[in-house]
Amino acid sequence: MRLLPVLSILCLAQTVWAQPQFSVSFPASRSDQPLDGRLLLILANNDKAEPRFQINDDAQTQMVFGVNVDALKPGQPVVVDSRAFGYPRRSLADVPPGDYYVQALLHRYETFRRKDGHVVKLPMDRGEGQNWRTAPGNLLSKPVKIRIDPKQKQFIRLVMDQENPPIPAPADTRYIKHIKIQSKLLSEFWGRPMFLGAHVLLPAGFDEHPDARYPLCVFHGHFPGDFSGFSETPPDPKMDTTDYIERFNLYGYRKIVAQEAYNFYRQWTSKDFPRMLIVEIQHPTPYYDDSYAVNSANQGPYGDAITYELIPEIERRFRGIGQGWARFLYGGSTGGWEALAAQVFYPDEYNGCFAACPDPITFSAYTVVDIYKDKNAYYLDSPFKRTPRPGKRDYLGHVKCTVEDMNHRELALGTNGRSGDQWDIWQAVYSPVGPDGYPKPIWNKLTGEIDPTVAAYWRENYDLLHILKRDWAKLGPKLTGKIHIYCGDMDNYYLNNAVYLMEDFLKQTKSPHYYGEVDYGDRAEHCWNGDHTQPNYISRLRYNTLYLPKILKRLETSAPAGADLRSWRY
Repeated sequence: MRLLPVLSILCLAQTVWAQPQFSVSFPASRSDQPLDGRLLLILANNDKAEPRFQINDDAQTQMVFGVNVDALKPGQPVVVDSRAFGYPRRSLADVPPGDYYVQALLHRYETFRRKDGHVVKLPMDRGEGQNWRTAPGNLLSKPVKIRIDPKQKQFIRLVMDQENPPIPAPADTRYIKHIKIQSKLLSEFWGRPMFLGAHVLLPAGFDEHPDARYPLCVFHGHFPGDFSGFSETPPDPKMDTTDYIERFNLYGYRKIVAQEAYNFYRQWTSKDFPRMLIVEIQHPTPYYDDSYAVNSANQGPYGDAITYELIPEIERRFRGIGQGWARFLYGGSTGGWEALAAQVFYPDEYNGCFAACPDPITFSAYTVVDIYKDKNAYYLDSPFKRTPRPGKRDYLGHVKCTVEDMNHRELALGTNGRSGDQWDIWQAVYSPVGPDGYPKPIWNKLTGEIDPTVAAYWRENYDLLHILKRDWAKLGPKLTGKIHIYCGDMDNYYLNNAVYLMEDFLKQTKSPHYYGEVDYGDRAEHCWNGDHTQPNYISRLRYNTLYLPKILKRLETSAPAGADLRSWRY
């Protein structure tokens, strides 16, 4: 009976590996001023790519460990040891012996003195779309090969003598134009100049028809470096097709994407295609690659800035009709949520939304968590079991990672919601401001324990289903015919769960009925957008050509008397 504890101790003793220490610094040649930020130490067991590009939620992820630095001076070493929080191994003490490629990176923070009186340190977007791996100005070391040996006491020195370069701005073309404006509303909130940008796809014949004025379509989504999915040239017939996409079990996807972009150009310039403006917005924040297009206590009035500053300026410069009946919204995932949210929060400013695979549109199904009823986001409520909640799956239901995995990766990348990733941006958008000036956590990032007071705030301010139920008498007459939602029933992130609940409500609406559409793709994964005729890897590339005919029909049936339905139909 006493052998079991002894055996357990022996087993534990065999798994106590070396606890290496790393000393990380940067030279004065990279900065002669002290720097703030998140210092990341990344270990990879292969050199297929730099370690910084191998951190993800999937099974093949490599390891990252993070520590905050404040006023770090050039030449001053930072010791990264077993106390640094890591993913997927919690501590450097848990790293197995073996050969690794190691890289250090400093994700730089800047100080913001906001209008609400809070002073916070956050990573300013620098043209990359809030990506710590490539953000210009981030310092990093060259990857070096090391061996972690449990028999040796190790102290490894790394120097961050490299720096990510600036990202050049995209150039205008005949059809694609770029604008950038300083937002008065956002600059006032953040206490410094803040900007909004847009890539605008002009219709064929724009210059030849100077009297035409056009409907406007906002294609919401993640940070666009340029207008995506549009190319005036076909792909090179000799283009390499050896690239493999595991998700689609497909080789040569880059060439398929390039061909679809050229096909869109040919449709766009064809004789009978609708003549409209399509806009992709750049609105990165210090928390993410975009703002979620709504007003937020932590991020400022992005909804108002986009709707009342940026969009009118686009319409002024590019001859938009400039009225709500001639504006439309569509997008997928983040863009799907934004399209529906902007339609709900600004019902008079837009005439329809097409929301594909939207991020959770009710927090009763916040992916697999009900934040109003569940006590813990990471594990099913149980007095005895610890059953983890799944975070990502494939179309057969095979789980790729858990909710805890995803959140602990973010915690390694940044404390106080500063990872620049998915769960942290939802929190930044939906939460009240905490006493420290950062978003008040919806749950304990380490343990998953949910804060019901924060959940109540989310419900009243950003739960789109709750808002529609609560305010249908007022919103319903303004939204009838405008709501269209599409989702695969095997969405990788369980986003269909919230869509089911929304559909249940919309189907029973009265005075008025919603007169829209909710549709599902059988066994379809993330990014399914309502096209039953094509596989997901094709339909996800055709948002514009899929929704513009629907928008044209909506325009013809809903435009007010005397509306301009002719100048842009050439």
